[in-house]
Amino acid sequence: MKHVIKCRGISPGRATGEVLLCRQPIGFNFGFDCATGKVIEYNHELENISIKDKILVFPYGKGSTGGSYVIYQLAQMGTGPKAIINLVTETIITCGAIMGHLPVVDRLSEDPFSALRNGDIVTVDADSEQVIIEEASHDSAR
Repeated sequence: MKHVIKCRGISPGRATGEVLLCRQPIGFNFGFDCATGKVIEYNHELENISIKDKILVFPYGKGSTGGSYVIYQLAQMGTGPKAIINLVTETIITCGAIMGHLPVVDRLSEDPFSALRNGDIVTVDADSEQVIIEEASHDSAR
């Protein structure tokens, strides 16, 4: 059974993919290897993990405005996420996502860290302002 969560659309579009949760803010400027999509920020919870083709869920971005270009570059190289879900999306994430045609939503009607699990298959539909859990992962109970 699908579960629909309302949200606010930030950058238009729709994408379906596997959830990758991150409870830490992400700094895109100097935090990624754009050729692989791997996080290279030292001691980050996603260090050495690729965000390529994931639905990336994290609270908010951090760092300088150069992060917008890194998001755009990840999108252009095909090594970035399919979509982003934030608690609150700030300007750095918004600009990069719009340039890279990457759907972004925030302010979900349910806490994404409670409603979503790594491995869930979700559709992020920024146009209709909803996140749809298509298939729950089997690695943990809700």
